[in-house]
Amino acid sequence: MTAPATGDRAELIDPEGPFELGAVLFPLRRGTGDPTQHWEGQRGGAGPVWRGQLTPDGPATIRMHALGPSASGGIDVRAWGPGADWSLTHARELLGLDDDGWPAFDALLAGHAADGDPAAAALQRLRRRRPGLRLLRTGLVLESAVAAVLEQKVTGVEARRSWRQLIRAHGAEAPGPAPDGMRILPTAEAWRRIPDHEWHRAGTTPARRDTIRRVAAVAPALQRTIAVGRHAGADERLAAGFRSIPGLGGWTLAEIMQRAHGDPDTVSAGDYHLAHGVTHWFTGKRGDDAEMMRLLEPYSGHRQRVVRYIEGSGVETPRYGARMTIEDHRDR
Repeated sequence: MTAPATGDRAELIDPEGPFELGAVLFPLRRGTGDPTQHWEGQRGGAGPVWRGQLTPDGPATIRMHALGPSASGGIDVRAWGPGADWSLTHARELLGLDDDGWPAFDALLAGHAADGDPAAAALQRLRRRRPGLRLLRTGLVLESAVAAVLEQKVTGVEARRSWRQLIRAHGAEAPGPAPDGMRILPTAEAWRRIPDHEWHRAGTTPARRDTIRRVAAVAPALQRTIAVGRHAGADERLAAGFRSIPGLGGWTLAEIMQRAHGDPDTVSAGDYHLAHGVTHWFTGKRGDDAEMMRLLEPYSGHRQRVVRYIEGSGVETPRYGARMTIEDHRDR
């Protein structure tokens, strides 16, 4: 569907430098069938990106379009629905344009490179090649928490299937002229009301179902953690609050902090492939979480920035481990 000329709310945002819309928003994309997202064009952001989101003020559809090469003409942002004002107010955060930590990261890399660190020099080259990469911050904890819990201990295919089925069945229609089929994340109360058999049909195990229900029960309190802002490393009191909820461990917390809070330092230790990929980039060999964190320690405060550049470097990591089995629990 072609976007109209105007929205309920509209703003032209100057990114004040190179900007890659597709690369910035890609961590929020959960497969090509994600009902909360619609991308016109390719991953690189050649066309507008539509996003349905449940804001503290209600549902909203937001459309973001980078104009000109590297967004040289600005980013055209339009929003519809009760949450339109909130969405525009927080659009710079969603696009990673509120993050003022990059000069400190560049200075850190320069210092290590001057000391002869080849990894820092390689990261500097990646920075020069991809200056438009930013760290997004949605400011929406429930969305990130549900997505992360659905991804616990299953393949991406299984997690995306559950996400699609549950949101299509229980999410509201996206407001405004959203592309056909776009939906909004269900409310916290709606997540709690989903009957057991529908979780089962969506391939969601009882453990993940129960964790999402517990998260939904305290969703307002979790949303208030957004007040910590961008923070280099999860505040310990904040981390303790999340971990007090059974089913939310370190990996899940990291996934939430990266997307909802825009944390530039938290790394998803416990990920099935991440440690191997990061250690292979540094050393040419596979490694475990402990080795990954040791290699990232010199970049403390900015470790998520390092991981994002490594992930975007285009280097494929050899995978020799056992392939995870895609299970179907729906007929059990």
